[in-house]
Amino acid sequence: MSTSNSKPWTPWHLRLHKKLITKKNLIPDGSSLLIAVSGGQDSMALLQLIVDLQRLHKWKLYVWHGDHGWHQKSGDIAKELKSWCEEKNLNFFSHQTTKELTKSEAYARKWRYEQLAKIAKDKFHTCTHILTGHTGSDRAETLLLNLARGCDLAGLSTLPESRNLEKGIYLVRPLLDFSRDDTALICKEMKLPIWIDPSNKNITLSRNKVRKKIFPILEELHPGCSMRMASLAERLCHYKEDQDAIATLLLQAIEHPQGLYRQAFSTLSLTARATLLARWLKQKEAPVLSAAQLEELSYKIGTNKTPGCSHLSQGWKINWKRESIELTQTQ
Repeated sequence: MSTSNSKPWTPWHLRLHKKLITKKNLIPDGSSLLIAVSGGQDSMALLQLIVDLQRLHKWKLYVWHGDHGWHQKSGDIAKELKSWCEEKNLNFFSHQTTKELTKSEAYARKWRYEQLAKIAKDKFHTCTHILTGHTGSDRAETLLLNLARGCDLAGLSTLPESRNLEKGIYLVRPLLDFSRDDTALICKEMKLPIWIDPSNKNITLSRNKVRKKIFPILEELHPGCSMRMASLAERLCHYKEDQDAIATLLLQAIEHPQGLYRQAFSTLSLTARATLLARWLKQKEAPVLSAAQLEELSYKIGTNKTPGCSHLSQGWKINWKRESIELTQTQ
């Protein structure tokens, strides 16, 4: 750490700074950034690094905290975090919800992103980048969970560095090449406060169980496996982007007035049909199917198979006729 008369500069700062120079579009210079901070080690490490690098990239910073109401101390965490941010002259905002509305990890995540998008649009009209403290460790956990659920490639190419949250608003994860051990060291070396959420110890939550039970065993067997898995997810992200671009061109080539030309679709291999079908369903905003479901549907729609239909969830239905494949939704 540098002296108190100068700005802090550590190998952690250098590592993130080099990344942002290499990927200039990830967090463009001069942007208004809304940083999601839970108070845990990952988000606190992210916040401090971004604050310290602000002078080089000319960002305007805002901090947001979401109180899920999952435990009795959640309100205290929000108050203490607000006080800390105000001492640092950081613009701080928070929202609170109830345990009934965020009853699961999925509901809580949905609520957080809705609030983040809303505050970015309504309060800061120029705020285009929302930052979260996800690390490579989170990425490895998500990859393993999705793999266990039987997902397709989209599920394995998990937690991209940047994605559109809404039109004109990007969700960015700058710390994906940092591990959870890295963020713990950052907080220790920089003497950052950490507010530990008691729900992190609840192993009935699937992610906590994977984090506390499974990955310690995997790391003991193959040290460093978490970051290698995170690196695989990164490579799969790029592979999926290329695959999506090719699939989009092919869908345009076999477009039918009512959907897709079945004969052209059927000439492809089973795996290519499954990939194309997944991309088509996504374009139409239809329900996401598992890899097994995509393969089964692709087989049924193949050459020499009789016409039929399959009911998806949320009122969606896919029909394959002699000449066309059609997708409909009943209201």
